[in-house]
Amino acid sequence: MRAAGSALVTFAGREGGAVAARLGESLLAVARHAGVEVTATCGERGRCRSCRVKILEGQVPPATLQDEIQLGRDGVREHFRLACLTKVIGNCSVMVAPPRSEAGHQILGGGAWTGAEATPLDSGVEKHVVTAKAASGSSDPTSDAEAIAAALGETRHCDFPLDILRRIPSVLRADGGILTVTTFNGEVIDIEPGDTSSRKFGVAFDIGTTTVVGTLIDLSTGEQLASVRAMNPQAIYGGDVLSRIAYAQFDEKKLARLRASVLKTVNDLITEACREAGVAGAEIYKAAIVGNTCMHHIFLGIDPSNVGLAPYNPVVRSPLVAAAAQVLLKAAPRAIVCLLPIVAGFVGADTVAAVLATRLHESDACRLLVDIGTNGEIVLAVKGRLVACSAPAGPTFEGGQVQHGMRAAVGAIEGVDLDDDVSCRVIGDAPAIGICGSGLIDAAARLRDAGFIDASGMMGLPEGNRLSLRLKARFRERAEGSEVVLVGAAGSGNGEDITVTQGDVRQLQLAKAAIHAGIMALKAVMGISNSDLQEVVLAGGFGNYLNVESAIRIGLLPALPAEKISYVGNAALTGAQLALVSEQARNEALAIAQRIDHVELADHPQFEEHFVAALSFAVNDRRELGEEAVCTA
Repeated sequence: MRAAGSALVTFAGREGGAVAARLGESLLAVARHAGVEVTATCGERGRCRSCRVKILEGQVPPATLQDEIQLGRDGVREHFRLACLTKVIGNCSVMVAPPRSEAGHQILGGGAWTGAEATPLDSGVEKHVVTAKAASGSSDPTSDAEAIAAALGETRHCDFPLDILRRIPSVLRADGGILTVTTFNGEVIDIEPGDTSSRKFGVAFDIGTTTVVGTLIDLSTGEQLASVRAMNPQAIYGGDVLSRIAYAQFDEKKLARLRASVLKTVNDLITEACREAGVAGAEIYKAAIVGNTCMHHIFLGIDPSNVGLAPYNPVVRSPLVAAAAQVLLKAAPRAIVCLLPIVAGFVGADTVAAVLATRLHESDACRLLVDIGTNGEIVLAVKGRLVACSAPAGPTFEGGQVQHGMRAAVGAIEGVDLDDDVSCRVIGDAPAIGICGSGLIDAAARLRDAGFIDASGMMGLPEGNRLSLRLKARFRERAEGSEVVLVGAAGSGNGEDITVTQGDVRQLQLAKAAIHAGIMALKAVMGISNSDLQEVVLAGGFGNYLNVESAIRIGLLPALPAEKISYVGNAALTGAQLALVSEQARNEALAIAQRIDHVELADHPQFEEHFVAALSFAVNDRRELGEEAVCTA
């Protein structure tokens, strides 16, 4: 048996079988420990293709932005990865690339390497190093701005913003007139003395309901220099978007409070990333930001009140571009801030970014994208047509409204096994202090199998003698309702019993039924069944810990073979990164948003029926491929 927090990695062609690896360890480090030679010519920074590998079997780690840039979209779809940046997330089999030659790119046993076009680095940010001279005599009426414009090959100076004009006198007369003018899509956004052409950076952020995640990227190379994250501080005003909308509804002061809290977090994270990478905030010239519609509006200071009221219309859906000063992004004062487009009131820019990252819009296959979180977004692609909906799952999957719930952090139970007794897998191999969403799903599936939970979700002690005495002893009837003890107080990290309660099970039923019913509604709109689905793509941080078999067992995901379900990580952030480094990708996001047909679940004639059926833990009990799952409760 492998230890908790570890996985088995098999290198094709290597004698000796699988090797043990720590979860989160890079494939490059695992290969080197196993004595497998892997070339990494760029110093493990993801700036070359030399360490490329192909995941042949098992759990495929999410692609990074550098995978997209170096290996291309087709390569990523075919499970090629850069070993230096790819983290082990579970058991897998890996084929290492042979040394690269000038003749082409070949992966032994994996067919010909196509050399697919990589993501273009066309961020729109350009630096122009010029030499300009101030007028030398009273007979020369040339202004400083005209002198710089002439050095740039321009005949006009009116394109210089006022804040740039204020800095021109000192910049022009420093460093012998050598200066760097920075533009974004041709518009001047900065001017500096000397040659600073090598310093050009950007940030990408996914502002989620629960977390805020960002990266600092070198716009010249696409290299990720820092990764930062924090909890969204707005959570104290409400665990989901509807709660936050209700808090700030038609109240400017409360809206300002919500906005100030998330702005401080984003600014603090930019400062943290800059400190880590040795970059000045003034060297950040572009920011790409995504989030759901509510988070998008609050970040910009736009009243989201009507998003929470029928017909749930956003104030704006088009992509937006603004100067940092306009949105109060003080940690990156020179940046142009780009926000991706929105589809509808509850299908936001984060969903558009996820489609961009997963290339859902380019596939002729029948593919389903599910981002499970506080606000679950679902997109179904069938032969080029895209339909999407938002399923109000609530905070249960993030540990909210659960007796001992917590986010997926050190000390959280992430997996549960039942045999003669209960054993738990805990993040960080630490004593358990709570249970995260994936752990709750796993626990519910195991308790259902053991008979502690029936199809309706009612908890009770199974009849008969098939359970061990130790398992039976874990069940308790209390005044507040039934519960099962997963970890006793003596073995926990906080001196308390960590339990799954009847209330927890009811919250899980509501959350998983919302997602399942949303999927059913989109399938009905497109006229397809489970047998038509070729791939289910799980996005978001939650999917990283999710046991797919348990998710199917309780009816969260469609009853499909596990090999048809894959995990792509934070696709929303990846999409934001693509929009950051590539204007082509940012423009593509608008085309995607315009193609997506939004399905309002509240108006769907069968949604209530689907939701009620999906409350049952037996909704997936008929698992024959090609047949729709039915409720057998």
